[in-house]
Amino acid sequence: MLNLNDLQYFVRAVEQGGFAAAGRLLRLPKSTLSKRVAELEASLGARLIERSSRSFVLTDVGRDFYDHARAALIEAESAEAAVRSRLAEPSGTVRLTASVPTTQYYLADHLPDLARAYPRLRLEVHATDRFVDLVQEGFDIALRAHFAPLPDSSLLQRVLGTDPIWLVASPDYLVARGTPTEPGQLAEHDGILTAPANTQWRLSGQLGETTVTPQVRMVADESRVLMEAAAGGLGITCLPKSICRAHLQQGRLVQVLPEWQVGGVTTSLLMPQKRHQLPGVRAVADFLYQRLGGN
Repeated sequence: MLNLNDLQYFVRAVEQGGFAAAGRLLRLPKSTLSKRVAELEASLGARLIERSSRSFVLTDVGRDFYDHARAALIEAESAEAAVRSRLAEPSGTVRLTASVPTTQYYLADHLPDLARAYPRLRLEVHATDRFVDLVQEGFDIALRAHFAPLPDSSLLQRVLGTDPIWLVASPDYLVARGTPTEPGQLAEHDGILTAPANTQWRLSGQLGETTVTPQVRMVADESRVLMEAAAGGLGITCLPKSICRAHLQQGRLVQVLPEWQVGGVTTSLLMPQKRHQLPGVRAVADFLYQRLGGN
């Protein structure tokens, strides 16, 4: 079995035009290279190089051997690169937490692609609406939806995007009750609200800001309940665009007063600083930023 190092010494000597130049490149004594190539010739039983004090010329056999030896070195380097690339591939477990609506309407569609992109990663997704302490509970990434800027903390924060909150209702409801054409008319309509205390909607648009108070028809603190209640014709509600997009496309909901919106909800990605240094965590964070950024 040929020694791969001897092949390298022979190829470099040929490429550099002699043992002295190859020795400088490989940082080895000229005598060592000459000796190793001589041993290679002996093991092959063939003269590869005609050399003297003034010449360094390949024999016919040497030229054929050089072509194959060089190809073998390229294959060996490719094999090494493939292994190193595999070892560098993100792996291990990444724990991610997000609220139930964020998981359902932002994450769910992208998780299969994430799993296929990084087959050696094991992703654990925890959907909950309670506050989660990332550091204390051992999470690597959190997606947080918030209406105001998050407080400063030791966590790394990357804003994925801000989603406008729209007023929506079913077509049947608007046929029965009329379509509002200006904010003041919302006081005559049934509202599906998020909490008993949240009886008003603060609207903003190109004409400024205004506050309206709809008639309370129903109260719910869960996005899907609000959406289905509106689609069922109970009244007007306000929802982030991404959550109600499918219902709007299907015609189950329509936007009310499209020139106005009820604020916006920002989605941010948070990570403990030390966890971000792990290749798996960084890969997941970058993937989510590319997919969800700009929502």
